[in-house]
Amino acid sequence: MKKYTGAMIVATLVSYLISEFYPSLRIVTATLAWAVPLLMWRSLGKSALQQALLLLSIGFIAVLFSASKGVYLGWQQIFAVNLPLLAMFVAVAFLTLTNHAIEDPTLPKGNLAVVTTALGTHFLGAVINLSILFVFGDRLQKNGTLTREQMFVLARSFSAAAWWSPFFIATGVALTYAPDMAWKETLVPGILMSGLAIGYSVVEVSCIRKKEFSGYPIRFESLLVPMFLAGVVVCVHHFWHGINILNLICVVAPLGAFLFMKGRPRRAALLDFVGKKILSVNSQFVLFLAAGVFSSGLKSLTYVYPEFFSLDAVEFSPLLFTVVLCGMIVVGFMGVHPLVSIAIVSPLLLPLHPDHSRLAFLFLCSWAVSTGSSPLSGVGLAMVSRYHASPRQIIRSNYHYVIVMWLAASLVNVLYFG
Repeated sequence: MKKYTGAMIVATLVSYLISEFYPSLRIVTATLAWAVPLLMWRSLGKSALQQALLLLSIGFIAVLFSASKGVYLGWQQIFAVNLPLLAMFVAVAFLTLTNHAIEDPTLPKGNLAVVTTALGTHFLGAVINLSILFVFGDRLQKNGTLTREQMFVLARSFSAAAWWSPFFIATGVALTYAPDMAWKETLVPGILMSGLAIGYSVVEVSCIRKKEFSGYPIRFESLLVPMFLAGVVVCVHHFWHGINILNLICVVAPLGAFLFMKGRPRRAALLDFVGKKILSVNSQFVLFLAAGVFSSGLKSLTYVYPEFFSLDAVEFSPLLFTVVLCGMIVVGFMGVHPLVSIAIVSPLLLPLHPDHSRLAFLFLCSWAVSTGSSPLSGVGLAMVSRYHASPRQIIRSNYHYVIVMWLAASLVNVLYFG
């Protein structure tokens, strides 16, 4: 069945888009999505499998207990709440087909190399996502390792795209758990925060550490694809406000990938992608589906015992924003996936009737900071496993970055959202 799994993953995306017009078909999408991790469970990453089993166990216990008390949210809230995120994840996975080959045999050095490497990682990663870390990292590594400076420049610059990129799964999560957010309202503060994160890292390498930096030999042309695709999403969303941003990305990403794909012949490249490379999303499938069950279970409990989860006397103030962001970053630093902390926080804060754009900004900040600095995040684990980075070294290199970005995000929240 493994050879059919790639087709099932693509079918999840296609059936989701069709079900937007014919909601009765949503059960088909849910069935396909849940079948993927069931067929691929032997190849799931250990960390993803453990977190998923824990989330599923707690979620199902909470759902069953709540049902015994007369509270049942319905099968879609339990099994299908994160299907839009999975569809988006499959869609943006196609963008790896636009990867550029190595463009120059030599590695540039100096301060300019720091800037171009950071910006290249950021803008390419904003569209192509995690695979860009391996493209850059494999080119920069020496004897299988990266320098400390290369490691944190790549990790921070990539993760900073979570603040603004519509192709980053963080945006999809924010749209799901802060459903009334206006994406354009988080775009400006998000771009500001990503600029601060990249600027901080560049200054740290160039002006404070002052160590020789070997960068990636990138060209401006390689940035055209992500800039073009991001521009399309921004323009369409600006002129047609009624279009769901997740659905827009689910359409634009595969079409853009086919238009700009590098492999030839196209048919062979697509078949290879569907048959082999797209299978790498199976860990995300099980984690996002499990998080949906967990979130639904927690939401059910808030209806069973509203007095225990009520924050009616509390306002979603700048102080609460700062405190909650600190907690989310800390648990993210400890290895808890940002999706999990968001799934916990969202049902607790939504009853406060907060500005959903501010709430989404909170989620994006927790995602960007924790994934770019923790040795236990997906980015951190990639650095540890592939480039032999020391977890202790990652923590020592990033603790000050975490503090500065936390304070900066709190300040931007006050200045932008009031």
